[in-house]
Amino acid sequence: MENKTQPRVGTLQNMVGYQDGTVVSRTLIDKKAGTVTLFAFDAGQGLSEHTAPFDALVQILDGVAEITISGRPYTVRSGQILVLPAHEPHALKALDAFKMLLIMIRA
Repeated sequence: MENKTQPRVGTLQNMVGYQDGTVVSRTLIDKKAGTVTLFAFDAGQGLSEHTAPFDALVQILDGVAEITISGRPYTVRSGQILVLPAHEPHALKALDAFKMLLIMIRA
């Protein structure tokens, strides 16, 4: 039987919580066509530079992040979005504790 996504009503900011000194993630959708994942970064935490073979969309839900794409830093705040182009190196750093929604489309 196929893994069926269940309907749910909620507030994205409340679906993942901050934890001291770490990054927390929660996958909401994981399909062949793409993923939707929530993240909560404590202040000062981040993800080291990496690349992905697909475009991704980041929506900041709370706080402030610095997202670097191909060496260029972008300060992204609550309510803002940023596209991470496929094959471009990128990294994230929490200037303040922040939460984000990451949507990656594989097809």
